[in-house]
Parts: sequence; C-alpha cells; structure tokens
Amino acid sequence: MSRTVAFIGLGHMGGPMAANLVKAGHRVHGFDLDATALREATGTGITPAGSAAEAVAGADVVITMLPAGRHVLDLYDTILSTARPGTLFVDCSTIDVADARTAHERAETARMRGLDAPVSGGVVGAEAATLTFMAGGGHAEFAEAEPLLAAMGKRAVHCGGAGAGQAAKICNNMILGVSMIAVSEAFVLGESLGLSHQALYDVASTASGQCWALSVNCPVPGPVPASPANRDYRPGFAASLMAKDLGLAANAVRAGGVHAELGLKVAELYAAYAEQVGAAEDFSGIVRIIRDHSGEQA
Repeated sequence: MSRTVAFIGLGHMGGPMAANLVKAGHRVHGFDLDATALREATGTGITPAGSAAEAVAGADVVITMLPAGRHVLDLYDTILSTARPGTLFVDCSTIDVADARTAHERAETARMRGLDAPVSGGVVGAEAATLTFMAGGGHAEFAEAEPLLAAMGKRAVHCGGAGAGQAAKICNNMILGVSMIAVSEAFVLGESLGLSHQALYDVASTASGQCWALSVNCPVPGPVPASPANRDYRPGFAASLMAKDLGLAANAVRAGGVHAELGLKVAELYAAYAEQVGAAEDFSGIVRIIRDHSGEQA
C-alpha cells in the first residue's frame, strides 16, 4: 500500500533511504536544512518542502534521520503540532536511549505514535536498500512501519519497547568498534611477522577470527575489493560517526555500572582518531594509526 511519507534529514544516509521509498511507490515529501542535499533529493523523485512543518502536514508517517538526540527533540517540538493526530513518527537517527524515550513521550503527549528505528549498514547499505533496522516501540507501530523499513533495508528486528532499538544499536556498534580494533591490530601484527594480508585474510575469514570487520569492511587494501581500504579509506561509515556511537555506548556503560573495559577503551581510541580525521575517513582507517604507533614503539 502506497503511503505519504515525510522524510526529514536527506544527507548521506537519509537521501538514499528516501529515494528507495520513492522507488517502492511511496509519495515522499522531504526536507533538509542543507539546500544542496534537498536539491539532490529532488532529483530522485522526492517532493521538496519549504520547511519540516510543511513536509509533515498531511503525512501518514514521518521519518527522521538526524545527527543527534538534541536535533530530534528540537525538531519534534516544531513539527508535532503540525502533523495529523495519530501520525506515526519513526526516528532512524542514532541517539541516546534516554533521548529516544523522551521522543516517544513527546509524540505520545501530542497524540502521535512513535518508533525508534536506528540502522546498521552505512551509506552503501542505504543506497542498496540492504540496511538492518533495530526498532523500539509498540507492536502495532512496528507492524505499520515494517513495509517502509522493508523498502529501505533487508531486515527489521523489533527489539522491544521505547528506546530498545537504540539500545540494540549502541550494543551492536560497541561490538563492531572492538572487533575493528582487534582485526586492525592482528593485521599490523601479521605485517611485523612477515605475513601477507591475503594469507591472514584467507585463514581468519574461514576460521574463528571471522567477523564483519574482517570479511566486509577489511581494514587493509586487497583482500576485500569493496572495502573502504581500497578507496583510500573514504567512508563508508565515518570515523566521527563511530566515535559518536561509541560515546553513547560508553555513557550507557557508565550509567549502568557495567564492567566493560574494552567498550570504554575503544570509545577512547575512536574519539582520539575522530579528532584527527572526522568525517573524512572511514572508521577502518584506524589501522593506520595502530601501524604508526607500532612504528614509534619499535
């Protein structure tokens, strides 16, 4: 069934996600503060709106993809009053669990319905409609959003109540950050022992060391042609975004009193790395920092 969707946030992730909704036959009214992003989105069949409030007026579903929780909450303060009562608000941003729950509460107070549905898969997944969605909210809200999520991704998992999608996302990305550091350190160790990248990959990718950070986003050039390492570490999933997600995970670790030494350490490492490269480099490029530091130690 075709829906009228308002999509707010048409950047590197939101733009292709909204375009895939158009391809699936939905009517998409989009808005972004960046005029270039809005213009590019218009070229994919999205109807541009003059403001976020204009985009949501008359929409069945409102989807947001924004940088941080404060942006989501500030936007909700602006647009909740202009949407039709009962409109479903689906936030695909990666934000703090507490902010996600606050967004749910504000939507409910305004007689709207909410779902937090952050994504995994990066820009490549957004373009190819192969994202994984982790959703938090009611069963009815998830069921209503599922056809739209299916148009933008390959899998959607209902993780529980309000904020559960964000909880799953930060846990998943803590695993990813730790595993990327481990894979990168292993390749640098292999180099020091005279082992070729291909040899280590051929063994680890079919043995107990196999993981996404190795087999899909391999941090060294050669073994995985599609990995950012073969494009001079152009993102992909930017180092700044990984640092942000790991910061959210570290905050949750501290708040929950969880003993997570690796989670806290990897957040520290990526925060320092992101200060150097920001959004210009894929998070797998941290292998070069590990290699440089190894040279200093030698």
